[in-house]
Amino acid sequence: MERKLIYKILFILGVVGLFSYYAFPLDKRINLGLDLKGGMHLLLKVDTSHLEGQAKLDACDRAVEVIRNRIDEFGVRETSIQKQGEDEIVVQLPGVTDRERAIDIIGKTAMLEFKIVSDDSAKLKDALAGTVPDGYELKYTLDENEPLLLEKKAVLVGDALTNAEVRFDQSQFNEPIVSLQFNAAGAKKFSEITAANVGRRLAIVLDGKVQSAPRIREAIPSGEAVITGRFDAQVAQDLALILRVGALPAPMHIEEERTVGPLLGQDSINKGVKACLVGCVLVFIFMLGYYFLAGLISDIALLLNLIIILGGLGLLPVFFPGVSATLTLPGIAGIALSLGMAVDANVLINERIREELTLGRNLRTAISNGYSRAFSAIFDSNLTTLIAAFLLFQFGTGPIRGFAVTLTIGLLASMFTAIVLTRVIFEILLNLGWIKGLPMLKFIGETKLDFIGKRKIFYALSVIVIAVGIFSYFKKGPAVYGIDFTGGQLQEYSFKSVPSIDKVREVLKDINLADATIQQFKDNPKVVLIRTSEDKNQILTNKLKEVFPNEDIQILKIERVGPVAGKNLKNKAILALFWSLVGILVYVSFRFKHINFAIAGVIALLHDVLVSMGFLVITNRQIDLLSVTAFLTIAGYSINDTIVIYDRVRENTRLYRKLSLKELINLSVNQTLGRTLLTSGVTLLVVVAFLLYGGEVLSNFAFALFVGFIAGTYSTVFIASPLVLAWSRRGAK
Repeated sequence: MERKLIYKILFILGVVGLFSYYAFPLDKRINLGLDLKGGMHLLLKVDTSHLEGQAKLDACDRAVEVIRNRIDEFGVRETSIQKQGEDEIVVQLPGVTDRERAIDIIGKTAMLEFKIVSDDSAKLKDALAGTVPDGYELKYTLDENEPLLLEKKAVLVGDALTNAEVRFDQSQFNEPIVSLQFNAAGAKKFSEITAANVGRRLAIVLDGKVQSAPRIREAIPSGEAVITGRFDAQVAQDLALILRVGALPAPMHIEEERTVGPLLGQDSINKGVKACLVGCVLVFIFMLGYYFLAGLISDIALLLNLIIILGGLGLLPVFFPGVSATLTLPGIAGIALSLGMAVDANVLINERIREELTLGRNLRTAISNGYSRAFSAIFDSNLTTLIAAFLLFQFGTGPIRGFAVTLTIGLLASMFTAIVLTRVIFEILLNLGWIKGLPMLKFIGETKLDFIGKRKIFYALSVIVIAVGIFSYFKKGPAVYGIDFTGGQLQEYSFKSVPSIDKVREVLKDINLADATIQQFKDNPKVVLIRTSEDKNQILTNKLKEVFPNEDIQILKIERVGPVAGKNLKNKAILALFWSLVGILVYVSFRFKHINFAIAGVIALLHDVLVSMGFLVITNRQIDLLSVTAFLTIAGYSINDTIVIYDRVRENTRLYRKLSLKELINLSVNQTLGRTLLTSGVTLLVVVAFLLYGGEVLSNFAFALFVGFIAGTYSTVFIASPLVLAWSRRGAK
């Protein structure tokens, strides 16, 4: 065996070994995203409007530190707390199911103040009548709703605290209380305050709410105080926790929340794994049955391609410390697209080898020429999609970035396995003399169809389909969007048996949510999705459990997006798509020396996105972040198909100099038609598996891919290629 080949084998074994090491065991190398294993994702906005100068710049950093300390006390593992921009914080809490408690612990400002209560009954009377005296504020106690007139200026604040812990009072009820201890300066100040105000009441105010207002019986030199409020033990523990850790430097509100229950997370894993396995098995069987030995080699490449993708995710923390290897649903989409492009590359190579064998080349020459002739198309299509992935990462949000990362790793892996690994396997078999030929099936023979001549019919068909989609889009208005882009809240519940929707609607009316929308899924009518304009989840859940006592109601997921966050997500999704299209346009123009090729390709790409979006709207499916991820997947796959035809046009231009552009395009489309239909059909096997077995979470995503991939095959042949001709100076000679 040649020394050069031995070096190649060692290099491949080294690469595969390295990525295998970082891929397995999966549960230790790669974390599952919250959409797969359950937990909470929060986007918090720090309100710095009341701060100025340096305090404004340091507020978000201090808030991150306080939140991290609170969560550490809370006992959640593998958390992620990151500053985003100047005044936003992203918090991820894997496995957290007590939503209300988590939000309370993270979001409570915990501004503790001690204020003297006025004992002037006349002033209190005026305040109750609507005239609050200067320097005072009217408050009510939480437990008894008693009106109190407080001095606005606090006599002591929480920064003097050194500890807060739960104790139990000595009354017959043995209720939990929160005991406070001050530092030396705070204890001295507290002693002076109590000594000067014996007989008066001292209000303990937390975040603007009066927790209690005990009467001062005597001076308290010990530097200790207690907060009472008829708490249960858990509330008292949490209150002590946040007081002990310290107050936030500024108030915060939740811009975006995504809570996935453990049942839905496990269901997503089970269905996602099943869909992947079914899809991959179908692809492997087809490649083996159609290309025989060449198909087996392609299957080996695809399997190693998947291992390299997983290993690449596992390697991320090595190259980027602090970045965890996390697999999410959009990440799975990126893997699916990269595997689809890996199939495409292998089909392209095999078809090129077949062409060389048909021309009478010997096997070694046919394999060598096949790889050489397929290289430019594989390189261009992968690099174009890589440019799009880079721009998606730059301009996209979390889910879109996850898609971009896995897509990038997958594309690099597919180029390595398709171009390097499979060729080395062929070289080994040739050197050992184990193969004398490469028999392959051929479903689609040579065609001589006039695709260009019928272009106006297909233009009209596309315009009609897109027009219907756009009409439906504007007719439905904001209802076409999920809460990702419009804001609002949705909660998804699982019932033991199929619930009465009328009964659920009555529950919503009882808690003043009559304007809420209810959705029941045909494939699983035991699941009910409720969309509301405000957060009344706890009240709604309690009421449903009261009305349906025997249903064992489980919260599958809760999503809440503020209007500002929704608008921001939509703008970033549009920007990500726009800049990826610009990147494709620039590269294709440069690579093919003519902007007509690039514009035609981008128009065909937009055609596919609009068609898939239109079908989502027409079939009453909402457009959300996963839908946008599907559109990006469609765009990447569509441009891949188009570039293969462009590459063949470029090649035929050198071979057939006397042919008109119309003849060249027709010839090129006919020559690549078998490959176009094969790769699209094989990739659709995976998409159909996701559509049938992926479950409700992946339903919209898989449906958009199904429509988009079919539209992509159609537009590659009937839209992109004819448009190049329509704008060319050479015309249709």
